[in-house]
Parts: sequence; structure tokens; C-alpha cells
Amino acid sequence: MEMFYLSLFLVSVTTIALRLYAILPRPTKRVSAITKEGDKATCSLSVFLGSGGHTSELLAMISGLDFHRYQPRIYYVSEGDTLSANKAIALEKSKASAGGSTQVHETSSPSSATAFVPERSSSTSESEDVLPYTIVVIPRARRVHQSLLTTPATALVSLFWCQYHVSLSSVFRPKTNPSKPTRDEATSVLILNGPGTCLTLCLAVYVNKFFALPSPVIIYIESFARVKSLSLSGKLIRPLVDRFIVQWPQLLQDVKMAEYHGWLV
Repeated sequence: MEMFYLSLFLVSVTTIALRLYAILPRPTKRVSAITKEGDKATCSLSVFLGSGGHTSELLAMISGLDFHRYQPRIYYVSEGDTLSANKAIALEKSKASAGGSTQVHETSSPSSATAFVPERSSSTSESEDVLPYTIVVIPRARRVHQSLLTTPATALVSLFWCQYHVSLSSVFRPKTNPSKPTRDEATSVLILNGPGTCLTLCLAVYVNKFFALPSPVIIYIESFARVKSLSLSGKLIRPLVDRFIVQWPQLLQDVKMAEYHGWLV
């Protein structure tokens, strides 16, 4: 009997290890993960606004996107970070100003983290099924000055709600026409810029990947402030993302499989 349980344990560990190896990004997989779509194809987009400079950088990066093509959009913000949420709303209003204003109302959320859902802009096509954007608040993985002893507990809570939003929230997301199914239930692209809570979002995506559930391409863009070395978030998340982009060429010397496309902010 002991041999049976030992064999079962070894088989389980081997299976898990092989599965993890299969889903981890490699150079060839990083290229194949990015597929070219037609000019009229839409791409659902999620971004994590990490507060402060992280939020300013990421909003500056996506402000040049065609929002008619990259939709629906989800903005993840940390609990208590109302400034990032307001900045995202301001960006959406500025993009929609040509065709109408975008108002935001609060909806109920299954967690203590609140979800904000915008009212539809008059510039949005009537044929679209999904509201233009949503702001989702997730618990912080680690609060400022929080003890390392209690960090694992808060990180697990953050991971739990990240997992919910990555895996299940699209089922309950408000639609303008509930009688029509959504074309893409899962986010196509997830853009991260730090700090720590973005790691729990990344891990939630990997749970989906492990069980072969729909999962987005993960793009991490290192902060403009990191000139000579990576941030701690960048070091931890680098092996997990499909594309890792830096904004200073000298970082390419020490970071394998990184990309440099100049300054993005």
C-alpha cells in the first residue's frame, strides 16, 4: 500500500511538473503567442493600474490605442486606489468626447472589492454586446509597511479575487444586449507594469492556463524609472510573461528574452 501511494505521489508530481513546463513561456512560444488579426478585428484588453507613477505610465501607453478596436476594456486597480480609477475614467471620457460623454455608476461586486461599470457612450455602436469598459478593484497583495508574516494571507486573498475576475467575472459582466452571447468571454491581452499585486493577477492567469481554460497573452512593461536594474516585480514576473518589454537598452544585457522598443511614455 505504501508503494501505491508513493507511486501515485510521484506520478502526480511528474504530471504537474510537465504541465507547468508546457505552459511556461519559451522563446518560440513568445513569438507564436502573438497572432496577427485583421484591421477590423477587435481585441479585449485588460490593464493593471499599480497606482502613482505606474498608473500614469500605463495610461500614457494605452492612450494612443484605437479604443474602438481594443474593447471591451478592464482596468484593475488596487483596493483604496481611487486616484487610479478616476484617472482611467478621465482617459475614457477624453477618448469618448468626440461622440458623447461616458458616465460611471457603481454596481455590486461579489467581493469587498468594488466594480465600477460605465454607462454606454453614445459613440458606441448599437451592435456591440459589451459595455465599453469596467473598473475592477482587487485587494492588495501586500499593503504599505505590512509585516512579512501576514503578507502570505493577504496575497492569498488577493489571488482568490484575481482568480474570480480572470475566470468567472466575464459570465456576470453587464451587457447591453443580454440575448446575444459575447464574442470573446475572456480577455485577449493583459498588460502589467507593476507593482506587486500584478503578480497575483499573473498567477491567476496561470491557473487558467494549467487547466486549459481561456487565458490572455501577458505583456509586462518595465517602469521607465528602471534604468540599470529590474524592479522586484519585474524580476519575479519575467519568467511567466509572454512578452517582457524594457524602456532602456542597457537592461537587455542582463535580461534574457526582453524587448526594447524605445521609450513608451
